[in-house]
Amino acid sequence: MNTDASVSGRHSPDSSSPRRRTVTRGDTNLAVFEQGDPDGPTVLLVHGWPDTHRLWDGVVPALAKRHRVVTYDTRGHGESTVPGTVSEFGLDELADDLYAVIDAVSPDRKVHLVGHDWGSVQGWEAVCRTDADERIATFTSISGPSLDHLAVWVRERLSRPTARGIGQALSQLASSAYTGFFMTPVVPRLFFRTVGRPSLWRRFLRVIDGTPPERIHLAPSLQRDMISGLRIYSANILPRLRHPDPRQTTVPVRLLVNRRDIALRPAIYSDVETWVTELSRTDLATGHWLPFHSPDVIGQAVSEFIARSGDGD
Repeated sequence: MNTDASVSGRHSPDSSSPRRRTVTRGDTNLAVFEQGDPDGPTVLLVHGWPDTHRLWDGVVPALAKRHRVVTYDTRGHGESTVPGTVSEFGLDELADDLYAVIDAVSPDRKVHLVGHDWGSVQGWEAVCRTDADERIATFTSISGPSLDHLAVWVRERLSRPTARGIGQALSQLASSAYTGFFMTPVVPRLFFRTVGRPSLWRRFLRVIDGTPPERIHLAPSLQRDMISGLRIYSANILPRLRHPDPRQTTVPVRLLVNRRDIALRPAIYSDVETWVTELSRTDLATGHWLPFHSPDVIGQAVSEFIARSGDGD
């Protein structure tokens, strides 16, 4: 776990607005934001592609009254550093960033981790590390599996084929087809330079998830983030699927499974108990961008999970 990080901060006198600080790890500066009760349990919210910490704008108020809520822009997004190479977007680097933020904001107490999309994927990488339970109290995973566990899930269904298993694997491959496009050179960057506008993105999320536009909080850097974040796909998907390193975790995990997820079929989570010593699962009739669509659902689920862990109010 990486602890070589420096912190600088500027704190707002208004406790209702985010208090911003910078966590530095090597050449990467991470923009970190804190709200809520400074004496409450620390909840760390991690976004995915192509979002920033603004993804959680609707969730933060549901948690802030009784929890200390920390968000940050992952590398390549928002106000954080944009690395120049694909390898710098690998899950090892992203998980090291995550631990650097934990060490900076909560050096003496475990945090409750919540991840969405690639934020959840890097969350799995973090909680499956040795001694993760010394720094992370719970993990709530939303729309983002462990790539290592997913690789095993696919291989088992293809190596011991049944009609059901093959159908599940093919269904997930079809849902993931967009990732192949994202990993091609040049074309996806040109595509997002053309369509990567907030108005079009809001319209897209309204169509696929039924999310009211006023609930969709986007950063001014959206188009740049769409393009730079493509390197997360190239850095991780094929390497992890070809050479998975499946590991277990002793961190308690809660899955929030969106049955209408455009990118992930619910069946991929059917074997998660193999890798988790303490697992709970809630299935929802919702789509991929749950933090925008139903932020109160996340707030309630995370609050209940924290209370059950013995770290609540």
